[in-house]
Amino acid sequence: MKQTKKQSLRESIINTAVGAFINLAFSFVLFPVVGIASSGGQNAVVVAFFTVVSITRGYVIRRYFNKKEV
Repeated sequence: MKQTKKQSLRESIINTAVGAFINLAFSFVLFPVVGIASSGGQNAVVVAFFTVVSITRGYVIRRYFNKKEV
């Protein structure tokens, strides 16, 4: 079953939002382990940037495969 563009965008946003919360929590653990000193605000900016990239990536891939479906 094909998805509409709106459904693809919604799926990508929800999927990525869940990952963003997980990634934000882990950034407080991982950054100090690898020697990156950062504040909570800096961690949030990094996660927000990659969240936008991830939503875009997920949407584009979903639309690509949606077009290929016969």
